[in-house]
Amino acid sequence: MARNTRTLAFEIGTEEIPAFDLSNATKQLEKLVPETFDALRIPHGAVRIYSTPRRLISIVESVAEETEALVEEHKGPSIKIAFDAEGNPTKAAEGFARGKGVTVEELERREIDGVEYVYATKSIAARAVADLLPEALSGLIEGISWPKSCRWGTQTVLFSRPVRWLVALFGSEIVPVTYANLVAGNATRGHRFLAPGPHKVSAADDLIDVVVNACVVPSESLREEAIRKGVAAAEQETGYRAELPAKTLTEVINLTEYPTVLVGSFDEEFLRVPEEIIVDAMLMHQRYFPLYDEAGSLTNRFIVVSNGNPDCASTIIDGNERVVRARLADAKFFYEEDLKEPLESYVDRLDEVVFQETLGTMKAKTDRVVALADELASDARLAAQDAADAHRAAYLSKADLVSNAVVEFTSVQGIMGSYYAEASGETAQVARAIADHYRPRFAGDELPESEVGRIVATADKLDTICGLFAVGQGPTGSSDPFALRRAAIGIVNMLAAGLPVSLDRAIEASLDTYSAVDFDRDAVSTEVSEFFVTRTKVMMRDRGLPADVIDAVLATGVTEPAEIIARIEALQSAREDMTDIMDDLATAYARANNLRDAALGNEVEQALMGEAERALAEALAAVRSKVDDALAANEYAVALRDLAALRGPIDRFFEDVLIMDDDVALKNNRLRLLNRFVSVFARVADFGKMAKSGR
Repeated sequence: MARNTRTLAFEIGTEEIPAFDLSNATKQLEKLVPETFDALRIPHGAVRIYSTPRRLISIVESVAEETEALVEEHKGPSIKIAFDAEGNPTKAAEGFARGKGVTVEELERREIDGVEYVYATKSIAARAVADLLPEALSGLIEGISWPKSCRWGTQTVLFSRPVRWLVALFGSEIVPVTYANLVAGNATRGHRFLAPGPHKVSAADDLIDVVVNACVVPSESLREEAIRKGVAAAEQETGYRAELPAKTLTEVINLTEYPTVLVGSFDEEFLRVPEEIIVDAMLMHQRYFPLYDEAGSLTNRFIVVSNGNPDCASTIIDGNERVVRARLADAKFFYEEDLKEPLESYVDRLDEVVFQETLGTMKAKTDRVVALADELASDARLAAQDAADAHRAAYLSKADLVSNAVVEFTSVQGIMGSYYAEASGETAQVARAIADHYRPRFAGDELPESEVGRIVATADKLDTICGLFAVGQGPTGSSDPFALRRAAIGIVNMLAAGLPVSLDRAIEASLDTYSAVDFDRDAVSTEVSEFFVTRTKVMMRDRGLPADVIDAVLATGVTEPAEIIARIEALQSAREDMTDIMDDLATAYARANNLRDAALGNEVEQALMGEAERALAEALAAVRSKVDDALAANEYAVALRDLAALRGPIDRFFEDVLIMDDDVALKNNRLRLLNRFVSVFARVADFGKMAKSGR
């Protein structure tokens, strides 16, 4: 029987919601709306979510006018448990009935496989959907999670921004949703300036058309399409190329309801200021998109995405040009003022900036980073000039934090230090290392280009990690306010890329610099080491490496991230290239590991051995030597291929030898041989943790 259905339209009208919060709320509603309807057993069709800075709209198609009737059946305890010998209900029967909302008398008896059980059957009648919608829709409003919420007026409710109107239509019927002293109606609002409204909506199917006709582009995707088309037209007109960073583009998309792309310009004299400051001023502060010429050089033209009246384009452009002119004038002034002193002169002023309450100032951090960079340079055996450059770059790395330009334009820290270092006569490598030492800043970011840069970047990040762990400020659960996980991943990536230093030694060297801080040295050292191992493990899982391969390598106790990664990759490659051999070795290892008796040691007596035992002992001696040499040379794939040579001898051993012989001397000698077999593997991987490969 066909159901009667209608479209539901629900709009939450607000003051302007922050751009990224709006994007997140849109994604939440895509799940919340169908979940709400499904929980109430309301049959429905497709769900579409629309959003603009001033509204969140849910359109649900083919919503049934009645919920689905439901008959629930629940199996309970057996009759023997539900009733006593006299046939009276037990507490088990009473509790079951009570829990299912029926009486004991209403319980049914059913036989299953010769055993009788009690059943509770509950019929839930269909309900009118229109009666359920007011509460369901108000619950949707409350169900949206915001990073920050506000109260307004005399309201006690919370939302990202004040809610100003509600539209709720079930077909042409108004749903009386109440929230924040508002009652939903059928009047929406248009663009704040171009068509404010109110605008009447006759039926749910008309809401989006009414909004569109009121100069509102109702979805992120449509606004992005409009912006990209406008940018393409501007590029065609100017002959220049725009860069649209994803973060800024998302923000601009969600700052406008009716985007119009316009092109402005600024005085060419500002191009003498470092490009990064200009781009920061435009992208981060004003949400303008810079334009570049064919050679990739920044031009004095930029793109503005306006939310105003397109007929007033010239006035809008003029206003934005005035704003950017003021910002760039500030940037030029700050830059020129900063250049009046050498970069080194700023270092002592870092004592005015607190790094962390217990760990001291940025000057104290700088001193620690210099000491650690020296240790890392020594460990990496850098040439004398490179080591000197690493020392100098570490000393100057934070100096620009107290410069005028960075205080005003914080995202260019490090970059401005690089410019100032170059102007102060520092070497090109020092200047580049200062710019690079914050890298990698995020997943996929480039690593510092030189080994000197990677030394300084590692020293800086490791100092932060070790220091915060020492004062009990390490990450907990999902909380990581100091982005220590990101810093650790950056270090692991640099080590994996070939930075020739030991992380274990670096951790100890870093903790040495905290002599003035009271902490449990051994505990913190272990904690930091385990933190890096965990980060490396997560990175490998994110790359799709099998969990059993990762666990097999970590079981050896290796803690150096580069070594962990190399071993995991080698083990997985061997598993893929030598499937049968690796599976058989894993099986043999597991069998040997289960039988062995570590307390017996692994010193065997040749006189007690048969032919198969001697063959295995000889193979183990030869392979152990080769494996030791391969591991010393960090050639893990070679070590695994050497282990593969044990397949024949161990197979023959298990086929020909009765391990648990009645002769205790023979049995113990054979168990010692198995101990020796397991020990050869132990330094490479715990094969017992590896499952059979699927073939």
